[in-house]
Amino acid sequence: MNKKIKALVGLGMLLFTAPVMGQQFPYQNTSLTPEQRASDLLERLTLEEKVSLMQNASPAIPRLGIKAYDWWNEALHGVGRAGIATVFPQTIGMAASFDDELIYKVFTAVSDEARAKYTEFSKSGNLKRYQGLTFWTPNINIFRDPRWGRGQETYGEDPYLTSRMGVAVVRGLQGPDNMKYDKLHACAKHYAVHSGPEWNRHSFNAENISPRDLWETYLPAFKALVQEADVKEVMCAYNRFEGEPCCGSNRLLMQILRDEWKYKGIVVSDCGAISDFWRKGDHETHPDKESASAGAVLSGTDLECGNNYKSLPEAVKKGLIDEKQIDISVKRLLKARFELGEMDEHVCWDSIPYAVVDSKAHKDLALEIARKSIVLLQNRNNILPLKEDMTIALIGPNANDSVMQWGNYNGFPSHTSTLYEALKERIPASRLIYDFGCDRTSDISLESVFNQCSIDGKPGFRSTYWNNIKMEGKPATVTHTSTPFQFTTLGATVFAAGVNIQNFSASYESVFTAPETEDINFHFEAAGILRLSIDGKEVASGKYLKNNMNLYTLKAEKGKTYNIKIDFIFYSNDRAAQLNFDMGRNVPVNLQASIDKVKAADVIVFAGGISPSLEGEEMPVSAEGFKGGDRTTIELPAIQRRLISELKKLGKPIIFVNYSGSAVGLEPESKICDAILQAWYPGQAGGTAVADVLFGDYNPSGKLPVTFYKHTDQLPDFQDYSMKGRTYRYMTENPLYSFGHGLSYTNFTYGPATLSQQTISQGKEVTLTIPVQNTGNYDGEEVVQVYLSCSGDKEGPSHTLRAFKRVHIAKGQRANVSFTLDSETFQWFDTNTNTMRMVEGNYELLYGGTSRIDQLQKISISVTD
Repeated sequence: MNKKIKALVGLGMLLFTAPVMGQQFPYQNTSLTPEQRASDLLERLTLEEKVSLMQNASPAIPRLGIKAYDWWNEALHGVGRAGIATVFPQTIGMAASFDDELIYKVFTAVSDEARAKYTEFSKSGNLKRYQGLTFWTPNINIFRDPRWGRGQETYGEDPYLTSRMGVAVVRGLQGPDNMKYDKLHACAKHYAVHSGPEWNRHSFNAENISPRDLWETYLPAFKALVQEADVKEVMCAYNRFEGEPCCGSNRLLMQILRDEWKYKGIVVSDCGAISDFWRKGDHETHPDKESASAGAVLSGTDLECGNNYKSLPEAVKKGLIDEKQIDISVKRLLKARFELGEMDEHVCWDSIPYAVVDSKAHKDLALEIARKSIVLLQNRNNILPLKEDMTIALIGPNANDSVMQWGNYNGFPSHTSTLYEALKERIPASRLIYDFGCDRTSDISLESVFNQCSIDGKPGFRSTYWNNIKMEGKPATVTHTSTPFQFTTLGATVFAAGVNIQNFSASYESVFTAPETEDINFHFEAAGILRLSIDGKEVASGKYLKNNMNLYTLKAEKGKTYNIKIDFIFYSNDRAAQLNFDMGRNVPVNLQASIDKVKAADVIVFAGGISPSLEGEEMPVSAEGFKGGDRTTIELPAIQRRLISELKKLGKPIIFVNYSGSAVGLEPESKICDAILQAWYPGQAGGTAVADVLFGDYNPSGKLPVTFYKHTDQLPDFQDYSMKGRTYRYMTENPLYSFGHGLSYTNFTYGPATLSQQTISQGKEVTLTIPVQNTGNYDGEEVVQVYLSCSGDKEGPSHTLRAFKRVHIAKGQRANVSFTLDSETFQWFDTNTNTMRMVEGNYELLYGGTSRIDQLQKISISVTD
């Protein structure tokens, strides 16, 4: 080898090892800005390396000291899918608090836990999915139709409420803007016109959206998060908008987001959304992966959740995209990683101790927000609060279901308080009667004995996963499953951290101790291949099982132990994996037995509703009235309706506690039941919170963030994205319970409001002062709501929320509640320019404790140029 070649080789080795040996390139200099560092590092990457960084599971590039990083993490209402975490109420419940200041505190706690977990996970040196610093939350889509299964993830039907809650979430997650490093990065999703149906979201085209609906309803929250909260990521949606897939929409991503709103952050695709561009049966707007990937990047989608972007080098060769366009996206991605300190050491946020996870302070916060989320819908004859000396019957499918309370996209709490548990803690056994009553949807229920299974000293199953279909070699992970299985890869969700979406296998093992001599049924719903073995012998197998099929019946003998093993294999490329499993007794509903059991009570508390196992993201059909995670009807399931009707014949007062992530049609129940509480999916402290409200230890103060329609017939076509006839803003019929509705154990009286001036113009402010008096017998909190109405606009909303404030007022006291209203408060849709702006004219400010116009007071104001 001659000297020149030796010198070149030596230089190459130096460049390769420089980061390891400590030589500092500009991108390693922490005194430079993230922008400068990203520019320097970008120039050192090959095309293939750049493309590898544009996929959510980005591999390491050792020669430059770049670590592997997975962009996908979740924190919808607590750190999700990463072990123990504080589980706050599902977001629709948090929206019912109308307390954005408290939401900021909640997500500050969430970001503390997230950073502490990241620091702990980093010690292994091999971070996995759900262990990074980029969180794909909040979901700020408008909950336009209660049948949408993912509406539970949103902050309701109103653009202003959604905006305020979303801004609070982002600020809590991303941390103060004066720090050297961002605490986390949040993500506004799903941009933009997206709210179901779930079953056809990969092919659905949201078309004929009027400019008014687009700018007045669907876009305001996204604009607020971009321009007010400086959200660092935006996720584009699955569906098409006016013919173009949202992740390839030049209008949404370039014209509006980048050009008009001046957004500088990352756009990430929803998981698998780029595949929808070309896959047969989906959008089919592009012929192949190369053109789909190029089209998405050219439209501004920087990061793919999926694997289509691997084809970008080939797309460059074909002339479908220039490498300089790829550089734009890669620079944004690198800048974000530098902003987080992901490539640096000694980041300020590393000092957050792991002890914050599941800490007492966070548990207390979970209880506080759970209490504030509960909405008292009706309270006939002031049956609530309950008296301490009553004999109470608790009945219903949601009375003792902890998993239901977690919602979806959830973490796993160290303990969950159910309503049954909370009542047992405060009522003597002699005065508490409990009965399961009925299943949520079926005449036959499975009475689970899952809690009789344990292994390694823990309740539940040891779960071992391999990233191959032969269960060979070193496991990808070994974890523990303590609740009945509900696994799916729909939405590109993995069964466990570090496990493949496809081509994986699993083995679940436990020991069952039979409490009685009886038949124990093994119920499965599965997309994949499974084998069930007991005591080392295969007793049943199946493939693609539906409707919670009873695969095997064990003739169990009291006190005997049984070694249970479930093997699962999934390799399909054209569908999602699923494994639902529970075991127990099949119990036919016996309404008369339940009625006989509770008839000695003074009052009946029925804990019913639905659950996240029925409504959610792109789910299989699981029960009558549900399709793909959505509902086909909003009525309370028939079996529950029957039981409530039979209970009423006892002549006892009935308190209905409804658990759901969406509005339920409760018109018959509103006539039968004396009181109705809306509890949502209230998180780990939900049982305690509901009990506190029932007994008056907490005076309910939540308000509905969605309209509760009387019945399904009041709804327009689910697939019609026009706002006509929808939500309190455009509905012409009377609903059962209005947006903003929520009762208290006390009464609040509103006096005449005053304005600091009767006109407002661009750049000016007015002060609205509203006197509110507590005329009841309890101290309480009221959510004062301010709506705007334009008297001259016959096509627009009847009125629309523009301000709210939660205030505490002691009994007998009065408070003057003031709002500073700026010119943005008075923006209205201008039909001449198709924009939201201050439109000259006469307006009314409506105010009170609900959105019901007949219960609101008014004050006039003029908008001038």
